[in-house]
Amino acid sequence: MEILTDNALMLQVKSGDLDKLSLLFKRYGKSLYGFYFRFTRNAELSEDLVQDVFERVLKYRHTFRGDGKFVTWLYHLARNVLADHIKKAKKAGITTDIDGKQDVLADLTVPGEARQKEEHLLLMERALDQLSNDKKELLLLSKLQGVKYKDIAELRDCTEANVKVRVFRAINDLREVFLKLQAKGINI
Repeated sequence: MEILTDNALMLQVKSGDLDKLSLLFKRYGKSLYGFYFRFTRNAELSEDLVQDVFERVLKYRHTFRGDGKFVTWLYHLARNVLADHIKKAKKAGITTDIDGKQDVLADLTVPGEARQKEEHLLLMERALDQLSNDKKELLLLSKLQGVKYKDIAELRDCTEANVKVRVFRAINDLREVFLKLQAKGINI
């Protein structure tokens, strides 16, 4: 059985073979969910946003040319879905504050070293939440989702060197916020 590339599958979806979309969903659904969950810390919302992305894949399939990477086109749609969600949430006065979840997680009884690693992870998540959406998105795409700088550059319509500089600055900002939180002894 021949394994089709993402572009080949999407071109088939574009030409009307909508069943191929399920294969793309299997390949990218979890990755998109992880991207959204790290951004929102809300499982149900993350699932909804992934569904919204694949609805847009169907709606805008005619715009896929196949000359670039499918994953770049997909994350372009994903970024737009996230931006639309943020706009709607701001209009409605909804926040994605994770403090309530942090309290529950802090009560877990985890032995010594594992507990310390868990606390560092939670502190890192809190630090990440304090970054601008732009910096947070850059770090999630490049470091956690594994999207290549070249693809992020195409996604953001800038140079790869510009992406590298922005990621470097975002990492430095994250480190600075993390260290400040750690120094304050923020209750996780």
